[in-house]
Amino acid sequence: MILNIYKPKGITSFGVVKKIRKIVGEKKVGHGGTLDPFAEGVLIIGTGSDTKELKKITNTDKAYTASIELGKTTDTLDPEGDVLEKKKIPRLTESKINKVLESFLGPSMQTPPMFSAKKIGGVKLYELARKNIIVDRKPAQINISDISLINFNGTNIVFTVSCSKGTYIRVLGKEIAEKLDTVGYLNSLIRTRVGEYLIDQSVSLDQLKMSWKS
Repeated sequence: MILNIYKPKGITSFGVVKKIRKIVGEKKVGHGGTLDPFAEGVLIIGTGSDTKELKKITNTDKAYTASIELGKTTDTLDPEGDVLEKKKIPRLTESKINKVLESFLGPSMQTPPMFSAKKIGGVKLYELARKNIIVDRKPAQINISDISLINFNGTNIVFTVSCSKGTYIRVLGKEIAEKLDTVGYLNSLIRTRVGEYLIDQSVSLDQLKMSWKS
């Protein structure tokens, strides 16, 4: 069974997997692409023999709506980290922001952040980062097929992006802020699509629990 679950904020992707194991009574449960605890939105779950489909799903393009808080950055590049730096926000226009966003279209190389679930030598990077251990990470090729400004209020940029597997939106947010001559971090992230699976079709854990009981 493949499930399109709406992951809420404040829970890990593996936390969702554990809850679904209890709901459906199946030990073999996996997810098709990690969402950070602070993020929400589409998390694809596979159960039983359908877990073998997850690798194919993980490799598909994804879409997000994200918000960048300008003027300060954190060590995790999200709201859960400690503030590392503050910098003045220059006078910005929507036209300038749009030009910067458009500069990220197409293929490019991106270095995974230390606070990520990517493994190096069998160890997750965030486990090393929590011990203040920084290791070299090889840049990987990503592709951004669409990116658009939704709103700018002077300190906060809301945008949508469609991208390839392996794209870290937290890193993208940092790079967007730097191109705007300031610093920034993601203060919200919603995954709206994984391949053909859309957020409008996702169900919450409570909805799944209720439908399963009935």
